[in-house]
Amino acid sequence: MDSTLKVLFVNATDAFYRIRKYKVGDFFGPVDLGLHLAGRYKSLNIGVGLLSGSIFPGSNRLIFTGFSPCWGGFYISSMGGAGLVFDNLGINMLSIVGKAPVPSVLYLNRVHGEEIQVEIAPLDLNRIWYEGRGGIYSLMDYVFEQYRPRYENEPRILATGPAAMVTDFGGVASVPVKRGALSNVDTWAGRGGFGSALLQEHGIAAVIYGGTHIDEDFRDRKVADEWFENRYARKLAAKDLEITTKYRFDPNFDTGGTFGVNYATMGSKLLAFNYQSMNWSKELRQKLQKEFILDHYLKQFNEETIKTRQQATCGEPCAAVCKKLRDEYKKDYEPYQTMGPLSGIFDQRAAEKLNHHADMLGFDAISVGGVISWLMECLDAGELQPADLGVSAKPVFNPQNFDIVKDSMHNALLGCEILDSIIAGTINLKEGARKYGRRLSRAKGVNLLNRFVYTAYARKGWMVPNQYWTPGALSPMAIMGKYYMYYGDEFVSPRELGRVNAQRMLAELIIDNMGICRFHRLWAEEMVPEIVESLYGLGEKFMESIRFTASRINGRNSSVFWESERNFEYIASFLRRKKEEGLDSEEFNKWLDAFEAIPKEAALDFWYEIHKGVQESLREFN
Repeated sequence: MDSTLKVLFVNATDAFYRIRKYKVGDFFGPVDLGLHLAGRYKSLNIGVGLLSGSIFPGSNRLIFTGFSPCWGGFYISSMGGAGLVFDNLGINMLSIVGKAPVPSVLYLNRVHGEEIQVEIAPLDLNRIWYEGRGGIYSLMDYVFEQYRPRYENEPRILATGPAAMVTDFGGVASVPVKRGALSNVDTWAGRGGFGSALLQEHGIAAVIYGGTHIDEDFRDRKVADEWFENRYARKLAAKDLEITTKYRFDPNFDTGGTFGVNYATMGSKLLAFNYQSMNWSKELRQKLQKEFILDHYLKQFNEETIKTRQQATCGEPCAAVCKKLRDEYKKDYEPYQTMGPLSGIFDQRAAEKLNHHADMLGFDAISVGGVISWLMECLDAGELQPADLGVSAKPVFNPQNFDIVKDSMHNALLGCEILDSIIAGTINLKEGARKYGRRLSRAKGVNLLNRFVYTAYARKGWMVPNQYWTPGALSPMAIMGKYYMYYGDEFVSPRELGRVNAQRMLAELIIDNMGICRFHRLWAEEMVPEIVESLYGLGEKFMESIRFTASRINGRNSSVFWESERNFEYIASFLRRKKEEGLDSEEFNKWLDAFEAIPKEAALDFWYEIHKGVQESLREFN
C-alpha cells in the first residue's frame, strides 16, 4: 500500500498548482491533514481516505475540511460516493487557496500516468443558474456538457447554487454519472457552508474531476474476510449487510431508510411547528404522530418509495442502497423533517416542492429548514409581518383543524417564497441567521431569536441542530450539526453527557479520517484501527492521531451558552417527557426540579456541566 498522502495544491488566483507528499504516520487522512493545511494556509480541502477505491463498502466518501463560514470554526463535511471518481486522479486531497477573479469552474483530469490537467475557466453564473433546471442542476448540466468529452471515464461534478453567493451556509452538491448522463441522486456536503466557502472565498462555483489513473487499492477480499471472521465470525459482506439493514429495508418496521425507520419508531418524540410540539401533552403529540405521520406522511413514503423499490446508492457499490427516491425527489429524514413537520408540512407533495426548491438553490437543507420554521412561527405570532420578509402570506401553524394536504402545500409555497427572499437579499443572511436575527430583533423591539433553535459559536457562528429531541443535539462541542455528540434518547447526566459526546467525537473521527460512511460505523469504528495496523503497522499511532486531532479541534472550541429561550424549553421539555415515560432517579429529579424552578439558571448549569465533561475528556494529555 502507498505510504504517502498526495495533495494537489491549486491557487485559484492564477491556476498555479503543485503536488506535495505527506508521510502516512505523520498524517492519516483528510481530517488530520485537512486540519493542518487549513490552519497553515486557510485552505479549503477536499479529499479521500486511505481505503478509497478498496473493497470496503462505504469507503469512498469525499471529505471537505476548512473553516466554516456559518459555524466559524474548523469543520468537517462529507459527501457520499464522490470519492470513488476522485481516487482516479491518483491523489488523496485537493487543497484550494487564493481566489479566482471571477466565478469559475475548476477542471481536473488525469489520463493514465500523465500529469494532472488543471484549468480554471470563468462562468456566467447569473445566466447559468437561471436557465434550464435552475441552480445547482443547471450548473451541473452546463459543466457536464462542456467538459464531459474530455474524459475517458465518467467524471463527477461538484456544484454550488445561488445560496453559496448570498448566504454563509450554501452547500456543495453532486450526482453520480450513470451511462453517460447525470443521475437524479443528489449527494451533498451540506453542513458547514462549504459551498459558500468555495464560491465566496475562492471564486470556484463548480469542480469537475475524473481520470483513468490506477493506483494500489486494497482488493484482497480473502484477507478482509479473515479479519472480519476473526472478530465477528462472519465475512465482510455478511457483516455489512447486517449493520446496514435500517438504511436498506427493516422488516421489523416494514420500511427503510432514515426517513422510514426514524418516523416509524418516533412515537411521541415528533418535533413540529418549529419545536412548539415539545410543549404539547403526550396525548396530542401521539395523536399528531398517528394522524399526520403514520397515516399520511410515512404512508405515502412507504407506498410510493419503499413498495416500488425506488432506491439507489450514492455512487459506489454498497448494500445499503440508502438513497430513497420518488422520481427526481430524494427522501432523507432530516431535510424532510426540517422542511416537513418542523415547518408545518405533513404531505409528500408539499415537502417535495419545498425540499427540491431548497436543493436547487444550493442550501444546506437542515439549516435552511430551521430558518424557515423559525420565521414562520414569527409570522404566525405576529412578531413579523409578511412584508418584513418579502412574502405574501402567513403560515397555517396550528394542528387544530389543520388540513394535511391543503395547509401543508400552503406552508410549502410560503417556504419557497422565504427561500426566494433570501436569494433576493430581502432576508439578508450573508452573515448568517444569528446576526440577521439580532438586527431584526432590534428593529422590531422583540427578541426574535428566542423562537430560533440553534447552537452558537463565537460571535456569529450558528448551526441548526440535528433533528433528535435529546440534549446532546445542543451540546457545546467544537463541531455541531454532525454526529460528534450523543444523540440517544436516554437521559444522561450533563457531566457524563459531555464525556459521552467526546467519545462519540473520537469514534466519528475514526471513520471520517478514513473517508468511510457512518452508515457502516458499526464495523468501521472497531475495524479501522486493525486494518491500519494490518496494512501499515500503524494502528496505535493512528489512534494517537485521532486523539490528538480531537484535542486540537476542541482547543478551538468557542461554543457560546444558549441564547434562545426555546433552547431552554428544549431541555426542560425533554426532561418532562422522560418523567412521563417513568424515569425516576435522584440525579434526574434534581435537574427536572431545577428547570421547573428557574429555567435559565438551570440551563446555564446544565450547559456548563456538559462543557466540563467535554473539556476533561478531550485534553491532549489525560
